[in-house]
Amino acid sequence: MPEKPAQHWTESLFDSVYALYETAREYQIAHRATQLLAAQAEFDRHKPHEGRITLERHAAGHGHPVMKEPHSDALFDLGRIHGDAASEMHRRYEETALLFASGAAWAVRSVQLGHTPPTVTFQTDQYERPVQHRLSITGLTNYAGAELLNTSYELLAHRLSASDRAVHLAEQSDLADHEAGEFHDAVDTAMGIADSAFSYGLLAQKAVNFVLLEPRRAREREAALARAAAQTDQPTP
Repeated sequence: MPEKPAQHWTESLFDSVYALYETAREYQIAHRATQLLAAQAEFDRHKPHEGRITLERHAAGHGHPVMKEPHSDALFDLGRIHGDAASEMHRRYEETALLFASGAAWAVRSVQLGHTPPTVTFQTDQYERPVQHRLSITGLTNYAGAELLNTSYELLAHRLSASDRAVHLAEQSDLADHEAGEFHDAVDTAMGIADSAFSYGLLAQKAVNFVLLEPRRAREREAALARAAAQTDQPTP
């Protein structure tokens, strides 16, 4: 298989951010699919058939035959399985959406600092999992989308703060009535972290394109100068 031509860092960096988008998008789709399945499998949405079966123990003489309602058992099992899958997909969607958003934010900050990273780089934790970067982006005063980007960031920061508050309250041994209400409100708010992170990531991805405009222009100027120099060096016929 022929080797892929080397990319300029501006292109490989944007591809790196885009790969984070695609990853989060896959889990977003999977999460929505599992949500639908979990909703369809809710026991209250179905009327279990009352028909029964008899199960006789494999070893003769051990216990009495057991009567079972297979349809009810199946509904309970499916509700549990799909509910667990929806929870797992939500966790993965949230993780990848935050990596997408923070990776795009890191790319913007890196270019603003004059760096030329070919890819988004993450540190890893003790389990070799990528650790998200800081999410905030500043210094985009000339960018038309800066206000919308900042509004999206503030909403995400609010949801993340609510998550921290929910964790703090959950660790308390005894909650007052108003704290219990605050806990449930915080949990509800934090449930939107994944969608908010994904939305912020999309806006941060556009900001990556913006900060790459000048480096891309500089690359084009260098290429034009190189072509002109090559033509100058050509022998005159």
